[in-house]
Amino acid sequence: MSEIKYFSEEGFKKLNDELNHLMNVERPSISQQIAEARDKGDLSENAEYDAAKNAQGLLELKISKLQETVRKARIIDESKLDISKVLILSTVKIKNLKNGAQMSYKLVPENEAEIKSGKISVNSPISKGLLGKRVGDKVEIEVPVGKIQFEIIEISR
Repeated sequence: MSEIKYFSEEGFKKLNDELNHLMNVERPSISQQIAEARDKGDLSENAEYDAAKNAQGLLELKISKLQETVRKARIIDESKLDISKVLILSTVKIKNLKNGAQMSYKLVPENEAEIKSGKISVNSPISKGLLGKRVGDKVEIEVPVGKIQFEIIEISR
C-alpha cells in the first residue's frame, strides 16, 4: 500500500496527461505492433512478437503504477496557505550571509522538484531549514558542504 502523495495543480495535471498519453497513444500502438507481429506467422520463433509483448507488459505496469498514484494523490490548495511564512509552494528569496549571494527557490512536493527551474523538494535540507520561517529570519542550514547561514529576504506565491 503506497502513501498519499501531494501535488500542486500543475504537477497533478502533468501526471494525468502522462497517464492519458500512455493509455490512449502508447497502449494502442503496442497493440498494433503485437497484431502485426502475430500476422507474420509462427509465434514461437517471432522475436518481434516477443519484444512487443514485453513492451506491453512494461507499459501496463507503468500505467498501473500511475493509476495508483493518481488515486492516492492530493492537490494542495494554495489559496489556503499562509503567505506570511515559508510553506510548501512558497517561492523564497534567500541571501547567503557569508558571501552575500542571493538565490530564489520554490518549495514543491518531492515528485515535482526540478533544480534547473529553481524548484526544490520540500524534503531537501534547505527546504526543511526554511519551513515555517518568516521574512527577516536568519537560519543556519546543514548542507553537504557544511553549515551555511541564510537570511530570508522575500516570500511569495
